[in-house]
Amino acid sequence: MTAGIPLVNLARQYERLAPELDRAIHETCARADFILGQAVATFETAFAAYLGVRHCIGVASGADALHLILRGLGIGAGDEVILPANTFIATAQAVWYAGATPVLVDCDEHTATIDVSSVSAAVTNRTRAIMPVHLYGQPADVDPLLRLASERGLHVVEDAAQAHGAAYRGKKCGTLGVAAGFSFYPGKNLGAYGDGGAVTTNDDGRAAEIRSLRNLGSTVRYVHQRMGFNSRLDTIQAAVLSVKLPHLDAWNDRRTQIADRYRAALAGHSTLRVIDRANWTSRHAHHLFVVRSLDGQRDRIVRELQAREIGVAIHYPMAIHQQEGFQPLLKGAARFPVAERLASEVFSLPLCPDLTDGEAQTVLDELHSVLHADSAQVAR
Repeated sequence: MTAGIPLVNLARQYERLAPELDRAIHETCARADFILGQAVATFETAFAAYLGVRHCIGVASGADALHLILRGLGIGAGDEVILPANTFIATAQAVWYAGATPVLVDCDEHTATIDVSSVSAAVTNRTRAIMPVHLYGQPADVDPLLRLASERGLHVVEDAAQAHGAAYRGKKCGTLGVAAGFSFYPGKNLGAYGDGGAVTTNDDGRAAEIRSLRNLGSTVRYVHQRMGFNSRLDTIQAAVLSVKLPHLDAWNDRRTQIADRYRAALAGHSTLRVIDRANWTSRHAHHLFVVRSLDGQRDRIVRELQAREIGVAIHYPMAIHQQEGFQPLLKGAARFPVAERLASEVFSLPLCPDLTDGEAQTVLDELHSVLHADSAQVAR
């Protein structure tokens, strides 16, 4: 038995940054500018510069970011938005929040991202947008979607909730479509100490509208040009994010080192398969390291690793169309076989920048033990 190794060690990360974080939080409290305070504008400017995009608008969550993008595009009742069946439920719920209909397509067998070959057939005269998800920190294949969108008069909206620092063909995620939604949920590569999100865009007009929408339809106090929402990035969370942002690239480098170690150790395994790194991915953010169990043993593996205090998790145990809450939105007997297969096979190994080499090796050793595999199959 080993000492517990969590999926993500946020306590250790805090210990490393405690003086900076405590100072930033204290300064915000001393200013008492808790709603859209100075730290929000500071972070928005810094994150926009990091991505190389004109605008960053801090909002309350990643789901809100996607919702407000759709609202800003005028997408609502009677409209359809295409997205992959293999993603977190918030992607689909953001479309529903806007009053539009989420239309699902399957995902790619090898990369687990949206199957671009299935998107064209899903387009109807009601389709207004395509929402690729940069899943697990790997960019979706966006170029074919941009071409299709241009031909059919559609928008491409990136779900970049797991892709902080990821890059597609040399361009950072969050800069590829008309706009992108980020999440700063605590476990993300760039995480706050509560909920938070952001919209990024190069469109000046869309940015101005989303700034108004997030703040009850107002840009001037007590003057409400439109009906909006209460979805502002909390000022203390923005202060935390500004402390963490300069570390993001180094943290992603460390994630890559651990992922490469795992990948090398599991290469050629007879019953486990690692999600492929796509040839269009110039930088994988490695938000998660996801493995497929091909012999129906996933649940046993997860159960036994958790009993050994290895913080494995399942992302995600059900595809979107299998969720009870999504059933009323389905059109007929929808089937997405790749997404369904992945939901029954995938599990995620511990991965965070503060994981030590020794801990990463312990994860592999315990996995080896659970699998009862030959030591050569999961080598050091």
